[in-house]
Amino acid sequence: MTAGNIEIDTLVVGAGQAGVAMSEHLSKLGIPHLVLERSRIAEAWRSGRWDSLVANGPAWHDRFPGLAFDDLSPDGFAGKERVADYFEAYARKFNAPVRTGVEVRKVERNVGRPGFTVQTSEGVIHANRVVAATGPFQRPVIPAIAPKDERLTQIHSAQYRNPRQLPEGAVLVVGAGSSGTQIADELQRAGREVYLSVGQHDRPPRSYRNRDFCWWLGVLGEWDQAAMKPGREHVTIAVSGAHGGRTVDFRELAQRGMKLVGVTGSFNDGVVNFQPDLADNLARGDENYLAVLDAADAYIERNGLDLPPEPEARRVFPDAECISQPIVQLDLAEAGVTTIVWATGFASDYSWMQVDAFDAKGKPAHQRGVSTESGIYFLGLPWQSRRGSSFIWGVWHDAKYVADHIAIQRSYLDYRDAADRQAEQGVSPVATALGQSAVSA
Repeated sequence: MTAGNIEIDTLVVGAGQAGVAMSEHLSKLGIPHLVLERSRIAEAWRSGRWDSLVANGPAWHDRFPGLAFDDLSPDGFAGKERVADYFEAYARKFNAPVRTGVEVRKVERNVGRPGFTVQTSEGVIHANRVVAATGPFQRPVIPAIAPKDERLTQIHSAQYRNPRQLPEGAVLVVGAGSSGTQIADELQRAGREVYLSVGQHDRPPRSYRNRDFCWWLGVLGEWDQAAMKPGREHVTIAVSGAHGGRTVDFRELAQRGMKLVGVTGSFNDGVVNFQPDLADNLARGDENYLAVLDAADAYIERNGLDLPPEPEARRVFPDAECISQPIVQLDLAEAGVTTIVWATGFASDYSWMQVDAFDAKGKPAHQRGVSTESGIYFLGLPWQSRRGSSFIWGVWHDAKYVADHIAIQRSYLDYRDAADRQAEQGVSPVATALGQSAVSA
């Protein structure tokens, strides 16, 4: 891409898993399009994750339908670099029109004519439609309670790479979703003393009765849930593919020496206060875990499946001291804590989109990715159409829906009335009408 004005039917912003999936479906439908990526294809997998990260789902599940991980066991878990390579190979597979190193800076609706004017780092693009495929992980969020203490190293999980980058000393990890839990586990395995702040969470079994949890949630219809259950908006999921894939069990982590604490409440003069909710949060996570086992057992019995029983899956580790006698205050200096890792999620950033496609809170206003602003689309959002939208395979199916919608809109705009079509073919509408009358007579 070079500087200057370019006209295109559909512009896709972002060449991660969402952008690559979008391009595939647009290509199949013959829709002219261009994909712009400010860095490299799937860059977030390479530079926006820690070194040891692997996919949270097995290779047979966390992929697009058109290409398998031929160098991995179907039940294995791909490392982050392998995942990034996968998307690059997938884009090459259908010759995706991706331009890397181009940043989209502003999108504005045209006045008095269709489409949008897009300002980029390499010139102006005029597009009839724009798909924001930048995903949900755009701006790392560190909450306002973070202490202003120069003695502490504080980083977001997006900046964490490995234990060696942190100063010597104990670490407080705030947030016990998949990222926080895996980072805390890695730090403990590296010999660090770790405090893990645990909030509300789901923790499905990594596998049960010889089937991965991704399979169970599929056959049980959980991936197809269309909306999050009320009150579960801030519930994270604790699951990991690390070390060959193991169920996250916070009681086991505590037995290994990790100090579990409740939700981080406030900091005051070097002392952090935790809410007294650890036991309740663990109990609710256990309920979720056992509910999946119960549903799986019922499914097996109902369908007569020959899957081996797994009674040890219901074994409960005894409560460590940090659970039976919860820590509600911690003097960071006395505890030797020198680092806080904030595994507290991300916020979206659509400041570059100067269009009427957002609600009062700045979130995309859409239905299954089709925006309230005609010609604007979103892809890669959590719960975009279903629970499974956050997974690699889920975004592929969401992209198909969005591409089909674009194709339908193009067909309407291609409409020509009878007079226009006949004029294009050199046929007089009057002569045609007379001919029809003669036939009728």
